[in-house]
Amino acid sequence: MFRTTEISDAAYESANLRFITVKTEKLRGRGDICVFVPPMADLEDLPLVILLHGVYGSAWVWSQKAGVHISALQMMEKGEIPPMVIAMPSDGLWGDGSGYLPHHQKDFESWIVDDVPNAVIENIPSVSKKSELFISGLSMGGFGALRLGVKYHDRFKAISAHSSITDIAQMELFVEEPLDSYEQEDHSENTVWGLIEKNNAQLPKLRFDCGTEDDLIPYNRTLHQNLEENRIPHLYEEFKGAHEWTYWSEHVKDSLRFFSRFC
Repeated sequence: MFRTTEISDAAYESANLRFITVKTEKLRGRGDICVFVPPMADLEDLPLVILLHGVYGSAWVWSQKAGVHISALQMMEKGEIPPMVIAMPSDGLWGDGSGYLPHHQKDFESWIVDDVPNAVIENIPSVSKKSELFISGLSMGGFGALRLGVKYHDRFKAISAHSSITDIAQMELFVEEPLDSYEQEDHSENTVWGLIEKNNAQLPKLRFDCGTEDDLIPYNRTLHQNLEENRIPHLYEEFKGAHEWTYWSEHVKDSLRFFSRFC
């Protein structure tokens, strides 16, 4: 599947985290994936959660700024959620953030949807082609999770997003690259709602949340309103908090609980 693959040595791994680097045509180079693998022995076909980061980040941020691997293991040990593998890929490391869209001769979208699951299946024995797929993320990663989960509804069983960008135009709040770097010719590809309208008969299970002090909350409320007015099933929640890691480290647990309902 990949010309070259490197995976971390078990002798030096810690906290149930592994690191994979693959060379892929989608990125015209290498891509990194941090993977949480629960320590429960002899497990097969575990659900795979793909967890996307926001602008400025990379494959390490969900573990090293939110401790998601620690929270997930604690929840598994308490029986709150079943064992699941969490893959935390880089976005491709273009500019301040790739947007998880194809542009500049690189397919950041297919990197996530195709390469990341295949790299995990190839390197982590407890994940297989039978594993159910889930996708989540924060901010730009929430945009990626919502877009890709909806667009590739035949692959993902459920979507959960936090503090999400809902339209590519909102990227200008965070990045220095011009918007035309990201914009797709098919305008429906540039907004979460545009893709939901195109695929509303075949949507995965859907939830999203946003902090009440977050600058992106008006856009999340608008998306919720559009879904409500069109009677599209979903779960939308608001919690106290801003666009910050203290919010995401707490509410990523809600994503894991949501996904556990469909495993």
